[in-house]
This record gives sequence, C-alpha cells and structure tokens, in this order.
Amino acid sequence: MARYIRYIRYAFLALVTVVLVTLALANSAPVTLRALPEQLTLLTGWNWSATLPLWVVIFGGVVAGLFIGFVWEWLREHRYRAQAARERRERERLEREVARARREAAGGDEVLALLEEGGKA
Repeated sequence: MARYIRYIRYAFLALVTVVLVTLALANSAPVTLRALPEQLTLLTGWNWSATLPLWVVIFGGVVAGLFIGFVWEWLREHRYRAQAARERRERERLEREVARARREAAGGDEVLALLEEGGKA
C-alpha cells in the first residue's frame, strides 16, 4: 500500500510541475514592477523599478507569501514552544527528585522496596 502512495505522490508532483511550467511559458511577457506609484515617485524622488517576466513576479509573490506565513506562524507559536520547554524542564526536575527520593528510601523502607520490584516477593 505504501508503494502506491509513493507513486501517487510522484504523479501529483509531476502534474504540479507540468502546470507550473505551462503557467510560466504562458506568462513570459515582461512586466515592469514598481515600488511606488508614479505620483509618489514625483513627490519622493525615489523611483525603483524592475522589468521581469510575469511568471517570476507570480512565483515570487507565492514564495514571499509562504515565507511571511511561515515566519508569522513561528512567531505566533512561540509561547506554546516556551511553555512546552518549561514543562519539560519541570518534568525532568521532578523525575530527578523522585529518583533521589527512591534511592534514599530504598535502603530502609521494605514497602517501597516491594513497590520498586513491582510487587514481586
């Protein structure tokens, strides 16, 4: 079954590749990308522009959107990662404390010794 899933994934990736290449070939006309509208360039005196194929602008926008989304999500989840790290440290501290208490009590307490062995007596 896993083999078929792999083939389906490869077929899907091939289909996506064909669609993206077709889209790029159909939109190869050059477009001018400007940072500011013409009215603002007259006001600021700053006029940055680049002439690129349309498919570069489209794919660049998609990549930029994905990057911004990933960074936004990473920042949003920071508090959950920090809380998980705090809880992990607390759990490890408590495990060390329990292990130390068991070592100290194992020498003199027969009930704890039986519990440590799992009730085998």
